[in-house]
Amino acid sequence: MPDEFTSKATVPASSPVPGSSPVPVPVRQSKQPDERRDDILRAARELVAERGVARVKITDIAARVGVTRGLIYHYFPDKDAIIDLICEDHIAEFVTDLNLWDAARIPGDIDRALVDCVALFRHHLHRTDLFREELGRTEYAGLYNEFVDRAVKAVVDRLQVTTVEAYARRHKIRIDNVSEVFYVLVFGLIGLVRSTPTVSDDVLVAIVRQTLHLDRNAPA
Repeated sequence: MPDEFTSKATVPASSPVPGSSPVPVPVRQSKQPDERRDDILRAARELVAERGVARVKITDIAARVGVTRGLIYHYFPDKDAIIDLICEDHIAEFVTDLNLWDAARIPGDIDRALVDCVALFRHHLHRTDLFREELGRTEYAGLYNEFVDRAVKAVVDRLQVTTVEAYARRHKIRIDNVSEVFYVLVFGLIGLVRSTPTVSDDVLVAIVRQTLHLDRNAPA
C-alpha cells in the first residue's frame, strides 16, 4: 500500500460560495513504499554529509522529506539502520565505478589500467563531507571498521570475477589464494592512502604491480 501525506497543492472546493474565490482543499498524494524509502535515504545521506552522523536526528530527516517522524519508523527501525544503508550506498557507488573502470580497460595495457585504478581509489578515499570525516574519528572506529570491511569485500568480490579472470585468460598466470591476496592489497592501499595522503601514485602503482607480479606492457 502506498503511504500518503498532505502536499501544498490545492484544488477548488466542490461548492464555493457564489462570487467568492474557491476555497483551497489539500490534495492527498501518494508514493509507493520503495519511492518513499528512497526519498528518506536520500534526505538522510544529504543531512549526514552536511552535519555529520551525530547531529542528525530522525526528526531532521522527516522534516527534510516532508513526512511525519512516525512514517520514518515505518520504514526503518532506528537511525542506525539508516546509517547502515548509507554506508551500503557509498560502497555500491565504488563498485559501480569499478565496473566502469573494468569495462574501459584496454586488453594488454596494464600500465594504463593500474594508473586509472589508483586514481579511482584516490577519488573515493579523498571525497570529503562530514560523514566521511566522522568515520575517521576514534568514537566512530567501530562504524569505520565495519564500513571498510564491507567495502573491501565488495571490491574483492567484483575484481575476482572480472579483472582477475580476464587477466588469467590472457596472460596464463596463476594467482594462488586470490581473495586473500586482494584483501591484503586493498586493505593496505586504503590504510596507506589514509595515513600518508602524500604518497605518490607511482608508489601505489608499484605496490600493486609487485604484489600481483604484473609485468609492464610488452613492446609493440
